[in-house]
Amino acid sequence: MKQTKALQDCGQSLWLDNITRDLLNDGTLQRYIDEFSVTGLTSNPTIFEHAIESSTTYDADISRKASSANSAEDLFFDLALSDLGRAADLFRPIFARTDGVDGWVSLEVSPLLARDAGRTIDAARDLHRRGGRPNLFIKIPGTAEGIPAIEEAIFAGVPINVTLLFSREQYVAAAEAYLRGIERRIAAGLNPAVASVASLFISRWDVAVAKAAPRELTNRLGIAVAQSTYDAYQNFLASPRFQRAANAGARPQRLLFASTGTKDPKAPDILYAQALAAPFTINTMPEAALKAFDDHGEIHSALSPDGGDSEVVLAGFAKAGVDIGALAVRLQEEGAAAFAKSWNELMARIADKGRVEAQPGPMQASPHSTGER
Repeated sequence: MKQTKALQDCGQSLWLDNITRDLLNDGTLQRYIDEFSVTGLTSNPTIFEHAIESSTTYDADISRKASSANSAEDLFFDLALSDLGRAADLFRPIFARTDGVDGWVSLEVSPLLARDAGRTIDAARDLHRRGGRPNLFIKIPGTAEGIPAIEEAIFAGVPINVTLLFSREQYVAAAEAYLRGIERRIAAGLNPAVASVASLFISRWDVAVAKAAPRELTNRLGIAVAQSTYDAYQNFLASPRFQRAANAGARPQRLLFASTGTKDPKAPDILYAQALAAPFTINTMPEAALKAFDDHGEIHSALSPDGGDSEVVLAGFAKAGVDIGALAVRLQEEGAAAFAKSWNELMARIADKGRVEAQPGPMQASPHSTGER
């Protein structure tokens, strides 16, 4: 049996953390679905920035659409929705077979809106409408300003992938925002079955504490945070409040493990994929991690539902002087800033390609982009 299939048999969905037009055109994504048991896909601004920078596949569309586009941002979303629409169609049989539990693709709102709840809500509604696919998640960051936007988007019936979560506390805030949106739908007599996932970022923890970690705790912080959050997830699903909503037809917001590619070259390349096997969760892997796990991955045991030894590991880092709460806030802020940087570079690249190739009338850069590279 393929090891990726073993993850699926454990009860975990395996999603690809990548999207390019080449993956669609050459049949690679379909092969991952058929051979690696991939049942969904995520994207982010950095992924698209790399895709458009490293390939000429998008150039013809940029040239053709540039003269009529309102902005580089508007043109980007046309390109992204085209790609994600094709990917969503490939996953549509899985979406149908699982009755909407699996088979999703994700598109992020502009990361420049991370601190603007009102515009985030408007963007989420617009992008989901433009996408025209029932299995399209819109990604909203779980920042303090993103929390009310998550609630409002769920109330509006928009499926949401909550991104940039780094801690148990940030996850709980996102889960409660999701549930408030669902409870409001129930009170309003609306269908409460609005799908959502909560994406917890793993590997960046270990990068952040690489120099401060005691030797015996090297590359263990991300997994400990995942264990602790998985415990909170189990508690949330078992809570009377969620069960009342479920009895009215609500669906659980699933926990998703993101950023699961190993960053430390001295660590096993399947470190996180192997440690985070858990039923009723999702692991979204970059291609390198996906191929590595298929080649030599093993599942020794499922993630402990009660947090395992996470308290001991977290206490060890606290003793070493690591403030976990403060670091979670910093990682979220840095993640939002990194996506904003990729976004600005992406907008500038699209605008540059449009000016060179689109005739007549050069396309203008997005008003949110600095135009700097």
